[in-house]
Amino acid sequence: MTSCHGENRQHHRAFRIYFTSVTPIKFGTDGWRGIIADDFTFANVRTVAYAIARYIVRAEQPAQGLLVGFDNRFGAEGFARAAAETIAMTGIPVWLAAAPCPSPALSLLVRQRAAAGGLMITASHNPPRWNGIKFKASYGSSALPSTVAQIEQELAAISNGARHENENHENGRTPGVPGLPARPEQIHSLDVLAPYLDTIEKLVDWEKLRGAKLRFVVDPMHGSARGVLLALMRRHGVACDEIRGTRDPLFGGVNPEPIEPHVAALRDAVRAGNYDAGFAADGDGDRIGAMDRDGTFITPHQVFSILLWHLAGTRELTGDLAKTFSTTKLLDKIAARFGRRVHETPVGFKYICELMLERDILLGGEESGGIGTKLYLPERDATVVALLLAEVMAWHRKSLGELVAQLHAEFGAHHYGRVDLELRPGQKELALEYFSSPRLTRLMDQPIDRRENLDGIKLYLSDGADHTTWVMIRASGTEHMLRIYSETAHVQTTQKVLQHVVSLVQNL
Repeated sequence: MTSCHGENRQHHRAFRIYFTSVTPIKFGTDGWRGIIADDFTFANVRTVAYAIARYIVRAEQPAQGLLVGFDNRFGAEGFARAAAETIAMTGIPVWLAAAPCPSPALSLLVRQRAAAGGLMITASHNPPRWNGIKFKASYGSSALPSTVAQIEQELAAISNGARHENENHENGRTPGVPGLPARPEQIHSLDVLAPYLDTIEKLVDWEKLRGAKLRFVVDPMHGSARGVLLALMRRHGVACDEIRGTRDPLFGGVNPEPIEPHVAALRDAVRAGNYDAGFAADGDGDRIGAMDRDGTFITPHQVFSILLWHLAGTRELTGDLAKTFSTTKLLDKIAARFGRRVHETPVGFKYICELMLERDILLGGEESGGIGTKLYLPERDATVVALLLAEVMAWHRKSLGELVAQLHAEFGAHHYGRVDLELRPGQKELALEYFSSPRLTRLMDQPIDRRENLDGIKLYLSDGADHTTWVMIRASGTEHMLRIYSETAHVQTTQKVLQHVVSLVQNL
């Protein structure tokens, strides 16, 4: 698109001065995040938005436009407006969400409208003081690592250009920056939720759900998925209520992550209301949490396993399995039962997405509760997974707990645990070196059968049973933190393994 390229060249020097960031901006496993008013500032939001716009002009179809959405976090509308205005200055058409929306809803519209991409203002499950930006590619999901690398190259170019111009100014050579023209005519309002609801309601058998006469309670954790699942259930005559459905940038004092202990309110609601199940979503609605009718938390691994067992087994849908390195081995057993190949990736849904775009992947997901299916998008979506879980319950006339028990009876018990350990600088590197060493041949008096290092270090222990015990050590890329994972056939054994490894690490 010649006009966009021309305008980009014309205003490049102006942008280099206007978007000056004093804090390094680096994309993580899914976008860029920072502390509000510390490094997540309007200046940095404009910088990231401009870098994305430059990438779109250079590598995509800018005339197709960019969609901008935002979640329920503090100041989200203002940050979204700043991002939209920045993109519009480059001549790219922008559609700005009229209200907060879940990230997967924006992803869906990017794909349905054949847009060049989407920019989502969200910090997902992070604590309230955080915010961030996710970039959604034209296929409707997380940007691939190759795309992220190109956006980071644009960020580096902007940063280097601004530094050069500032040096000129300090040396007495004023750059003579032209004014940056606002382009309000390039920004349009967009209803994200209506087409999203109309699309995902077609994914399940509502007649079967109504016939089962199940009752559900939904916990959006004050996030941007509020009201979504509730509206669908009530639209189709399925009994459903909602808790924590108001907008609260402080998320009720907990992190908006649908895992224990943050889902205590959902447990209380399920028990008090005698619901058949409870479903939770994280701050931007792409991670699922589930609660059985007795208040037992159903882990993301169990959710993932139930869906694979149902879709591959009961419904006999074609396709393989994609899972991240830190997920349960129960999935491998289910996949083997139904003749499905297992593709394992580093941690991060962008790697799952890449496989879903390249291969016939029935189900893809990660340990944190982000799960996608080829029935919909190569994207995580808490609402879609909740709908599918409800359908599984209706189909088999079983509770979530009964479905987990059935899987354990068929494939053996699998109990998973994780500890996030904050360490002194340099300590996580020592831990990785220690567990990688071939001199370490036993752990808790059990031989180490083998090691894998796809993302961190995973040790498999010989336990003399059909189930193989494993423990994994993975360093955080941004914090002095080590994540320790383990899975065994018994809850108590898993806790012992975790405690033992924690003790070893702390004494290094």
